Amino acid sequence: MRNPNLDEIQLTKEEYERYSRHIILPEVGLEGQKRLKTASVLCIGTGGLGSPLLLYLAAAGVGRIGIVDFDVVDNSNLHRQIIHSTSWVGKPKIESAKNRVLEINPNCQVDLYETRLSSENALDLVEPYDVIVDGTDNFPTRYLVNDACVLLNKPNVYGSIFRFEGQATVFNYEGGPNYRDLYPEPPPPGMVPSCAEGGVLGVLCGIIGTIQATEAVKIILGQGNTLSGRLLLYNALDMKFRELKLRPNPVRPVIDKLIDYEEFCGIPQAKAEEEKRQMELAEMTVQELQALIDSGAKDFVLLDVRNPNEYEIAQISGSVLVPLPDIENGQGISKVKELLNGHRLIAHCKMGGRSAKALAILKEAGIEGTNVKGGITAWSREIDPSIPEY
Repeated sequence: MRNPNLDEIQLTKEEYERYSRHIILPEVGLEGQKRLKTASVLCIGTGGLGSPLLLYLAAAGVGRIGIVDFDVVDNSNLHRQIIHSTSWVGKPKIESAKNRVLEINPNCQVDLYETRLSSENALDLVEPYDVIVDGTDNFPTRYLVNDACVLLNKPNVYGSIFRFEGQATVFNYEGGPNYRDLYPEPPPPGMVPSCAEGGVLGVLCGIIGTIQATEAVKIILGQGNTLSGRLLLYNALDMKFRELKLRPNPVRPVIDKLIDYEEFCGIPQAKAEEEKRQMELAEMTVQELQALIDSGAKDFVLLDVRNPNEYEIAQISGSVLVPLPDIENGQGISKVKELLNGHRLIAHCKMGGRSAKALAILKEAGIEGTNVKGGITAWSREIDPSIPEY
């Protein structure tokens, strides 16, 4: 943390009124509020975690807030990304976030970086800020944020969410552990589903994001015990918190430069394998599937490999549900064989990835099939708009 000359910092009459409930706290006081005013925080991502984080940092009086994001607001964001509103759908998230931050506190300086964080720009973006908060949702970026913070000696306030569970900690603070002490190696690509695949409880984001904001404020104030060395785990369904101890690994590799994090996490290899698998599979478009259905043909089975709750949301008429997990554990393979009874197999999922994986497994069991490109999402967009997208 930088050490500005707080004697030179003055609060306006409006700021005294705005932050009065802060200032009367002995642990904050006038000096603490001045520390917040002179502090700078870089928030990477304006999604489920970044939304409550940014709202509370602005309300607390953090003087300079940087925002890194390159996405636009989508309808599917609005149940959890509370900094954005319906009127901003289709517009850049960073512009939406800045608009809301300045509505809350016009005293904030808001820096916008509408770009994807990369090994080429990370150090330049991170360096000017006192505290870095990671609100991202993928492993390559988390490793990148971590390594940039280690190289520049910046505290990294971390959070993650999935379905009904979240976790938070502070990395690289006062000699404490960093992200590589928690995850020395990334999991295989695809092993951890995204929120788009697995879902997430909207209010969970508010809890974890607010915890991140709390830790950032405490670091700026120099007060309390941070989560450094402690991984806080939260289960919303059970309403339980628990902690795991984190310690620096004395034999962890030295971080001396930024690397290709997509390569490190196996993303190119996974994409190449997926492309190879796709090339080996027969495919059809949703238009071809529609023509087949309209022809009245009865010699095929349309297999839906999504999860049961997804099937309840939207389904193609005549499809039969056998979830991918059942096919992966072998239980669904015999069911597929019974369904086929000499008929041809056509499979689909939400967008085509899971059905391709299911067909690859079935092929090893001697069952050939055809994959529907784009899945039910393409069917909704191009064939039947009455089927809801999710």
